[in-house]
Amino acid sequence: MNISLDGYYSGPNCELDWHFERWNRVMGARLLQELMRHDSVLLGRKTYQAMARYWTAKQSDPFCSREDFAFAAMLNGFPKVVFSNTLAEPEWRNSTIVSGKLRVVMNRLRKPVSGLHKAIFILGSGQLTTELIRLGLVDEYQLWVHPVLLGKGKPLFASSPGGYSLELLQSEMFSSGVVLLHYKVLRPAQ
Repeated sequence: MNISLDGYYSGPNCELDWHFERWNRVMGARLLQELMRHDSVLLGRKTYQAMARYWTAKQSDPFCSREDFAFAAMLNGFPKVVFSNTLAEPEWRNSTIVSGKLRVVMNRLRKPVSGLHKAIFILGSGQLTTELIRLGLVDEYQLWVHPVLLGKGKPLFASSPGGYSLELLQSEMFSSGVVLLHYKVLRPAQ
């Protein structure tokens, strides 16, 4: 998740210009490397529809950079799970649409016996992510912290249940000033 230093994943009207201004090829390559460690991507409807239009077009764009072409090829072929209560048919290949109560759906997806997914990576999808945080269903956070203070917007952790610590697994700084922080959630023993 890309966030501002003051904890917002977007501006109040879903502005993301601050994120795109600092994104660079090295960061794109790092994200691609991370995605290869997972076997599926979870997306909310809005992010899914925007990414489907953008990334499917990139593979036929003669002016597409090599990095974007590689990312497009991977995303277009990657299994995608889309949480939506309104979409009926997937518009992007290798997509499965799921709906219902988020906790029930995620518990089903996380079970190894389902044969579906072992490691699910969430791309963007702010509303879905904040709901997963609220329900305590996030095991790790990869936060791309941008050196910008938005002052207002949509906060990532506003609905966090709290009560647990995080273990820093990795950190990485990029020339754009963005810092990637990778945390594991440490929940108290049940």
